[in-house]
Amino acid sequence: MVVVAGGEFLMGTEDADGFPSDGEGPVRRVRVDSFAIDAHAVTNARFAAFVDATGYVTEAERLGWSYVFAGFLPAALRRGAPRPARTPWWCGVTGANWCRPEGPGSSTAQRQDHPVVHVSWNDAAVFCRWAGTRLPTEAEWEYAARGGLEQRRFPWGDELDPAGEYRCNIWRGNFPTRNLATDGYRGTAPVDAYEPNGYGLYNMSGNVWEWCADWWTTDHGDPASVAINPAGPAKGRDKVIRGGSHLCHDSYCNRYRVAARTANSVDSSSGHAGFRCARSLDRPTR
Repeated sequence: MVVVAGGEFLMGTEDADGFPSDGEGPVRRVRVDSFAIDAHAVTNARFAAFVDATGYVTEAERLGWSYVFAGFLPAALRRGAPRPARTPWWCGVTGANWCRPEGPGSSTAQRQDHPVVHVSWNDAAVFCRWAGTRLPTEAEWEYAARGGLEQRRFPWGDELDPAGEYRCNIWRGNFPTRNLATDGYRGTAPVDAYEPNGYGLYNMSGNVWEWCADWWTTDHGDPASVAINPAGPAKGRDKVIRGGSHLCHDSYCNRYRVAARTANSVDSSSGHAGFRCARSLDRPTR
């Protein structure tokens, strides 16, 4: 884990390329205490160690299926797979889960250093309890993602590919039909791919969406006051996810910006969502 010194920052954005309906704004002052956070997302190898130690069965395994991007599937699995009407590039695949990310016949054998996917918020919370950690609050996540930069679009600055250098794993090409993979990866990348941000954190933009502790809201209170360690509403329906994924493209979803946000239900899983752990500095960890 990386220790991030507490401080005050400007959270949110009013970027013209953003999504106001997502509650990205208004820009408001937020103060967070010092905390520790994983340098990168939890890997397949680390999640496997948890499963081996506890016998835990993920929600996707119990339900018997999860969502997989259609372009990763052989024709036999694509045919007849149920697809959401609004996002038909997703297929509900029987047998898809964290250790079989594309369903039957797939494995993570060559992806041990890639982020675990097909984990729900509930799964991530159980892992964190086992590890003596917790999920980061949304404020902690954004503060850490910014890496000490104020109001920049990405963890490294305002340009997506500064001087032509790829800094994150997102969709490169025409979404959802053709991914040129010029950044090196069609699917997930190793968790330490690309340069870290100013705090030494990897892949805070792209690769996989990351669960946060907070219930979803677009009401951030009085922007004229300073929010101290905000933790979201006391209850809700969906949980915040941050960072975007390897499937994000500016023609549809440029939510790989550090202030971008969306949400999903606590039992949802898919092939592009994972998590990283955090902890308060007054709590021991394993």
